[in-house]
Amino acid sequence: MQQFILLLSLLFLHNCSRTFCQSTVQSPTPTKAPVPPPSLAVPTDTIKILLKAGRFLSFVRLMKATQVDTQLFSQLNSSTDGITIFAPNDNAFSSRVAGAVGSLNDREKLEFVQFHILPRFLSISDFQTVSNPVKTLAGSDNKLPLTITTSDNSVKISSGLTKTSISNTIYTDKQVAIYEVDKVLVPKDLFPPAPPAPAPAKPVEESPVVPRDASVWGNYCSASSSCVLWGWRIYSCSSVYLVTR
Repeated sequence: MQQFILLLSLLFLHNCSRTFCQSTVQSPTPTKAPVPPPSLAVPTDTIKILLKAGRFLSFVRLMKATQVDTQLFSQLNSSTDGITIFAPNDNAFSSRVAGAVGSLNDREKLEFVQFHILPRFLSISDFQTVSNPVKTLAGSDNKLPLTITTSDNSVKISSGLTKTSISNTIYTDKQVAIYEVDKVLVPKDLFPPAPPAPAPAKPVEESPVVPRDASVWGNYCSASSSCVLWGWRIYSCSSVYLVTR
């Protein structure tokens, strides 16, 4: 009997020991799933923004024809400077302007479109501190000056040939700024001002000619009257008297 009780005690202690050991063993820490790398930001689609606005079709066609849209996509993908676009609305492309732009060759059209784009992001407040002339994608030499001034909450832009101002903010995201303008920016390099018209030739005045024999006209003027003869006609007389022979 004592042996049986001892055996039960040993079995009890054995089971308790196993339970105690299992409870004291720490469960393994769950492995966290690896954090996926941040996806690369897709550059802003400037063409899509302009088309959505609905009044920049002429400028969009020029951007696509000159492949400036591809240039902007590449620049936004490789640089953090951003871009600023002055987008002329469709009303800015009058028949006269459209004809002048259409007469440009491919290189000149590219320069024309690039002249409307700055290679850095500028907010409305940034325009107050820009240095003139402002550099555009077309360049910064003396033939391509672009001047920006601010006055009374208005941003004014001058190319030397045309002057306009920002009429609306189309889009801004701290990397891309698109502003609406009511006139195209015409660089002097592409459209030099026409030379002034020559002054009209001064007419040559004829000297009064007194007829050799004024008696053929009779005595039209008295001796005390003022009479001027132009050629063979009386030009003016203060008094005229007709004396018949």
